[in-house]
Amino acid sequence: MSQQETEQTVFTDDVTDAEEREAAHRERGTARPITVVGNPVLHHPCKTVTSFDDELAALIDDMFASQRAAEGVGLAANQIGVPLRVFVYDCPDDDGVRHVGHVVNPVVDDLPAERRVLDDGNEGCLSVPGAYAELPRPDYAVCRGQDMHGNDVVVEGKGFFARCLQHETDHLNGYLYIDRLSKRDRRDALKQMAESTPKYETVPND
Repeated sequence: MSQQETEQTVFTDDVTDAEEREAAHRERGTARPITVVGNPVLHHPCKTVTSFDDELAALIDDMFASQRAAEGVGLAANQIGVPLRVFVYDCPDDDGVRHVGHVVNPVVDDLPAERRVLDDGNEGCLSVPGAYAELPRPDYAVCRGQDMHGNDVVVEGKGFFARCLQHETDHLNGYLYIDRLSKRDRRDALKQMAESTPKYETVPND
């Protein structure tokens, strides 16, 4: 995959052949139901990936298939019940550019104060179906990790795509976006969820 160098950091090119790469993953994979808030797998930190093997590649394919079935822009492994540190994304930025990729063992950089410009946009989550709330997040993010082969990747996100990278990394640390809301806004989001019907298959909480 081609890369470009910006400000001495080499960012992974997740734009070139985005449609073809997403389709290839999705066609190999099988869609799985989505876990929802209250399922224990969503509320604990996920395990570090140490085996970059065919099983991991198959998981990533299933995640792309599941993401498309649920009409999402990002999906963490624990959202299909697998407690491993990996997420996939198929997300536009604020300029409408499509970004497609995956990150294993992701870590989002701490930004210097001068780069922390907050965006108060709406946020939703496949694991909190039907609910949306305003949540301030930095409008720029750099996420570092590995690809399915163990190679280093550094993904740069701006605007909505930056929100996606932060949201999915939160999942793997055991946090949902509603955990960052005030108690009142969290209650409102859960009420929205209770009053809606998911458009995709979910895993019931026993």
